[in-house]
Amino acid sequence: METGGKVKKGAGGRKGGGPKKKPVSRSVKAGLQFPVGRIGRYLKKGRYSQRVGTGAPVYMAAVLEYLAAEVLELAGNAARDNKKNRIIPRHVLLAVRNDEELGKLLAGVTIAHGGVLPNINPVLLPKKSEKAAEKTPKSPSKATKSPKKA
Repeated sequence: METGGKVKKGAGGRKGGGPKKKPVSRSVKAGLQFPVGRIGRYLKKGRYSQRVGTGAPVYMAAVLEYLAAEVLELAGNAARDNKKNRIIPRHVLLAVRNDEELGKLLAGVTIAHGGVLPNINPVLLPKKSEKAAEKTPKSPSKATKSPKKA
């Protein structure tokens, strides 16, 4: 004896139990590749705060995706410079350390199998020989002209 005003259970608010809509993830809604739901779950599970707003995981996913894309692009350029098709940790290190802002962000980070930036202190480089300095005048324009009288 169901009344006409009631909706059947399990219909989810749809009258008459019409066709069910396909679920759309929050990542797709935000236009992101990174998982908004998973990041939200980690934020809750990590107990960083008592409550997590709906916009927090979306924003965080967007920031993480941007950073990942930035590092990957620079590492890809470093790989291409070294005539390689694959990005290896060395390329990631070169990308991060040669970029001012990423270098500041990851200043205390060690990248495994990354090595170091090629750098030789100028003090350690050999000095130019005296004979080579004598042969070439320091300013050729002044060497040909006679000094001006005051």
